[in-house]
Amino acid sequence: MTDTMKRIMVTGAAGQIGSELLKVLRKKYGGDNVLAADIQNLPDPELRESGPFEFCDVTKRDVLEAIVRRHDIDTIYHLAAILSANGEKNPRLAWDVNINGTYNILETARDHHLIRVYIPSSIAAFGPETPREATPQETILRPKTIYGVTKVAGELLADYYVQRYNVDVRGSRFPGIISHETPPGGGTTDYAVAIFYEAVKAKRYTCFLRADTRLPMMYMPDCLKSVMDLMEADFSRLRHHADFNLAAMSFTPAELAAEIRKHIPDFACEYLPDFRQAIADSWPMSIDDAAAREEWGWKPDYDLAAMTKDMLTVLTRRQAEGRLNY
Repeated sequence: MTDTMKRIMVTGAAGQIGSELLKVLRKKYGGDNVLAADIQNLPDPELRESGPFEFCDVTKRDVLEAIVRRHDIDTIYHLAAILSANGEKNPRLAWDVNINGTYNILETARDHHLIRVYIPSSIAAFGPETPREATPQETILRPKTIYGVTKVAGELLADYYVQRYNVDVRGSRFPGIISHETPPGGGTTDYAVAIFYEAVKAKRYTCFLRADTRLPMMYMPDCLKSVMDLMEADFSRLRHHADFNLAAMSFTPAELAAEIRKHIPDFACEYLPDFRQAIADSWPMSIDDAAAREEWGWKPDYDLAAMTKDMLTVLTRRQAEGRLNY
């Protein structure tokens, strides 16, 4: 990020990625310079006290623009979204938030000459016709979920604003994100978060996917690093903009359970697939992220073993302290 970027806004700041990215940004740029925005209050008292907050519905353009003017915002990290499983329960809401909200962000960025915008995409942009192993950067995008449809549209819309209006928009196709800071938020890959909490609490978990369902995943520290690195990259090096493939690790629920058993030997996992199985079956098993590695130096730090050890260490300590809120 250049020195000219001084006033940052994070939409969806109460969510899984938003709440943790907020901490990183405030630590780097100062609490007063990073505005948290969401339709609900921040759950973490530390976040509420470390910088400004505004209630913001991104589907309300006038509200969004008023906040940008009031706080003299020049950079937006747009993380407000309805995720895959919740989107299938309420497709109209998913469309409104993910499409109209993104359009409002881009129009606001254009009208107010913002310096840079970050809008994440997802592996949900892919579909059954997409090659499922080493999914390439340029490939078929025919998703079968409303979340995926909105993410494809968001990628194309962002690229349009780059080409037509010279708005600097950036983003990556996130795999499943695993974190010990926030509970699952309605995504198909969220089993890989819940399983750790249940392993520590009850030493058993019932998974809503088949044991052999291989999906791309990423540990939150790598997720945050990817956002910061991409936003700080030299624009002239970027041939892609809002659709970078991103990878770190791929595993199945059975492989994750086996890794957990290395630390909790009597952990038991059973499998009762539900409607999310069909969603997972339409997504890639592994990702080719060569473009991100070449254009802005992407490289993850965590594999399955390192991530599992860290997750269990943190959650076990938190349980001992009576702070395992899930």
